Amino acid sequence: MDEFEIARLEREIRQYLGLAPELLQFEFRELEGQTRLDLITVNPRHQQRFLFRYETGRDQVECLQKMLEYVKRFRDTESSYTVQWRTRGDKELHTSYFRAHNAYEALDKLYFGRDLNTITVFSVVLNPSS
Repeated sequence: MDEFEIARLEREIRQYLGLAPELLQFEFRELEGQTRLDLITVNPRHQQRFLFRYETGRDQVECLQKMLEYVKRFRDTESSYTVQWRTRGDKELHTSYFRAHNAYEALDKLYFGRDLNTITVFSVVLNPSS
């Protein structure tokens, strides 16, 4: 495995998205004979983690290459959604933004890694495109 290539690709993805290292996490796992990369964003205000995108490939380098290609074009291929939600036991209403092909995909990104009963969604809105 080429550690230097992995570090370079991760750095390039971070720079392209304009996110600090603590706000973007690269999580790799083996899944059915392939490598899966979950790219996770962390909201700096409430520290909640959300799925930005996942990719699968032969190895970490291939996953990162696919992710880099995605981040270079995702604003042109996906719609923007605003989701208003609250965690169970919290009184504050949160607003998060997701790029997705449809509202279901936006909700999948919100609920990623969570029990569905821990978050209440109040609205999902397709934002006007500019």
